[in-house]
Amino acid sequence: MTTETGRFVRRFDAVDRTLHVFLMIAFLGLAMTGLPLVFHEAAWARRVVRLFPDFATAGNIHRACATLLITIFIVHLARVGRRIVIDKDWGMLWGPRSMVPQPRDASDFVGHVKWFVGLGPRPAFDRFTYWEKFDYWAVFWGMGVIGASGLLLWFPAFFSRFLPGWAFNVALLVHGEEALLAVGFIFTLHFFNGHLRPEKFPMDPVIFTGVVPEEEMQRERPGEYARMQAAGTLDAIRTTAPPPWLRVLGYAIGTTAIVTGLTMVGLIVVGLMR
Repeated sequence: MTTETGRFVRRFDAVDRTLHVFLMIAFLGLAMTGLPLVFHEAAWARRVVRLFPDFATAGNIHRACATLLITIFIVHLARVGRRIVIDKDWGMLWGPRSMVPQPRDASDFVGHVKWFVGLGPRPAFDRFTYWEKFDYWAVFWGMGVIGASGLLLWFPAFFSRFLPGWAFNVALLVHGEEALLAVGFIFTLHFFNGHLRPEKFPMDPVIFTGVVPEEEMQRERPGEYARMQAAGTLDAIRTTAPPPWLRVLGYAIGTTAIVTGLTMVGLIVVGLMR
């Protein structure tokens, strides 16, 4: 096992990590201020709302978090667009470094299932696994749907100039249901895939530190390791161990987010059982 003094490789840059932290803050804020409206008849919803000075404050926090989320989405799209249009990095669109689903993802999924039941070896995953792509596109789609419907509800006077009244009823339904789906997905599947599965439990700090031990990369993403080793590009991502304070901070933020998220999942289950 590689220790803190071993070799590390960089997986995420500072911008990726910063955007993810702000994404966590925005998402948790939206969930805490939005779910009580969806389950307004539940006793726990009233208790959650009491965490804020009043309903107006909760609404302002919800809109501030929405603005932050939209900003993050725009920055992300701008970064992707720059890499494709300006840097001509076509690997963003197809290949082992792309988040676009590809035939290999289907074969990796089948191979993974076989590995689960002892019928084959573990697939040689590359830069992004099939479940990471699923996580990414689920959030990508959800941000578009939730963001568009939320803007209609936020600025009804403006959008009513060219949209019929029924569109706002649809937006209200879509916004609540899609938000509920997003919260349930992020706080269950994403948390499990990223942090709670056995080899990562209780948390994977890579999204905060940006680096992983080289031995871990070789073990968990042998396809990427072999590809970069053959291309002679491993040295470009080799780096030093993260400072202890960064790991502690990552665990503190991540643990808070996981506990808060799982608590909300429990409250959702209670609300749906009424």
